[in-house]
Amino acid sequence: MTDFAQPADSSPMRPRDAVHAGTLVGAPEPRSLRFGSSAWLTAAALVVAALLATPVFGVFFSVFQEGEGAWGHLVDTVLPRYVLNTVYLALMVGVGVFTVGVGTAWLVTMCRFPGRRLFEWALILPLAFPAYVIAYAYTDFLQHPGPVQTLLREVTGWGPRDYWFPEIRSIEGAGLMFTLVLYPYVYLLARTAFLNQSICTLEVGRTLGRTAWQSFREVALPLARPAIATGTALALMETLADFGTVAHFGVQTFTTGIYRAWFSMGDRIAAAQLAASLLSFVLLLLLLERWQRGRARYFQTSRKYQQLPGYRLSGTRQALAVLACALPLGLGFLLPLGLLFEMHLTAGHDLFGRRYITLVVNSFTLAGITAGLAVGLALTLAYAARLRPSRLTHGANRMASLGYAVPGSIIAVGVLIPLANFDNALDAWMRASFGISTGLLLTGSIAGLIFAYLVRFMAVALNTVDSSLTKITPSMDDAARTLGAGTGGRLRRVHIPLLRGGLLTAGLIVFVDVMKELPATLIMRPFNFDTLAVQAYRLAADERLSEAATPSLAIVAVGLLPVILLSREIMRSRPGHAR
Repeated sequence: MTDFAQPADSSPMRPRDAVHAGTLVGAPEPRSLRFGSSAWLTAAALVVAALLATPVFGVFFSVFQEGEGAWGHLVDTVLPRYVLNTVYLALMVGVGVFTVGVGTAWLVTMCRFPGRRLFEWALILPLAFPAYVIAYAYTDFLQHPGPVQTLLREVTGWGPRDYWFPEIRSIEGAGLMFTLVLYPYVYLLARTAFLNQSICTLEVGRTLGRTAWQSFREVALPLARPAIATGTALALMETLADFGTVAHFGVQTFTTGIYRAWFSMGDRIAAAQLAASLLSFVLLLLLLERWQRGRARYFQTSRKYQQLPGYRLSGTRQALAVLACALPLGLGFLLPLGLLFEMHLTAGHDLFGRRYITLVVNSFTLAGITAGLAVGLALTLAYAARLRPSRLTHGANRMASLGYAVPGSIIAVGVLIPLANFDNALDAWMRASFGISTGLLLTGSIAGLIFAYLVRFMAVALNTVDSSLTKITPSMDDAARTLGAGTGGRLRRVHIPLLRGGLLTAGLIVFVDVMKELPATLIMRPFNFDTLAVQAYRLAADERLSEAATPSLAIVAVGLLPVILLSREIMRSRPGHAR
């Protein structure tokens, strides 16, 4: 019989000796061993997912509850208007972001014209603007006493009633504002899809006699369709979730109706039922896109990636290409940024005054705590799915991501109702048992608001962390396990150092999203606790647009950092690109 004893010199067992000892180095651990080390992580992931999904399901359950009677009044009076305005607004924004996003993405990717290199990264900059901020800038610029109409009257000598001028405070104006700041969603995903397309597929189209336009329409566009549909859906979700823009423009949509039902009518059940109606609208939108796609699938079968063809434009086509890229950049970023800066210098507030320092501290506190918690919870969910890949863990990740497709006002309602019931029950029990009042422990502090942010933005952090985690090869796990590292040790010593960039990116994106978030903050913020977004909204609601420029500029300045980082990374998405 072979002797497996360790040599007398007490030298460490070599890897090939371990094979003879009955343990295959690098092989997965038996299920019994893996369960003990990762079961706690899977259980934690399930608990996190259940908590984050509770507000969304709670909104649906509210449909069957009895309210204060406001629901019947809303159905008879304003609900049809909410539906029509929401559908009309979604159609306008969908067509707008598709046209601008896909058109500019194709031009900067496949065509050659002056300024293309600049437009490649600059076209993403409008994403730093919240829609309500750009709405404030254009309202001051285009309203009757604004500089445009004032100059028009001075030049022509017309009186106030002698001419017609388009009304910016309208549903069409709101659609334009959303298009200007949300088209980068489509631009980013469409351009990434175009960059990843093989030249071979385009060459086949040209060989068959297709022109550049026909190759785009019949080859490149169908291949990029899933990415374009995803970008358009993201833009529509942001449109449906917005409150500040439609409220400022006086457009009655579901989000404004939810806010009014909660604060003006005092009927939280009616607000939840409106939220359930809007959530059904969102789900219908997603199902409609999936149904329209049917069983069609779009795959890239060639692995040959070369330099993409450059269609050199000249003359009129060159000028039109420059204009097509310059217009969305100028109208969506440069002009509103200049307007806000001029408004701030004219009648803005001191950003370093005591009031604004408090606002900045509040905003950064909420954003920082939420970003840290989101990254930690996202890492828990993603790592559990990596250790124990199953329908259960992947289903937990999907449940935790539900909130991103849900407007902030819906999440606020879904969070407030159960938390308020918990606060009241806890207070009653503490009074009866110990004579102590706990008050509004969760809903009266920033805890409830941070939970709402986590529900809303967990998908952003989870997708970023998960995509970074999948780039770490399983062989590194095997090597760490061979060296005796347990679940926590592998995470601490191997994965977190490699994930540092992805974790930072996820935290940064969540941080900026929280800084810009308005509907949930308006509904759930504690008494006398305001943020930069709330301050901008309040000043604009009081028609103090120039003063609203100061907090608006601060929000845009914070949002520029991740946008610039993202624009630098986009060119690296194409296979074979030198890093």
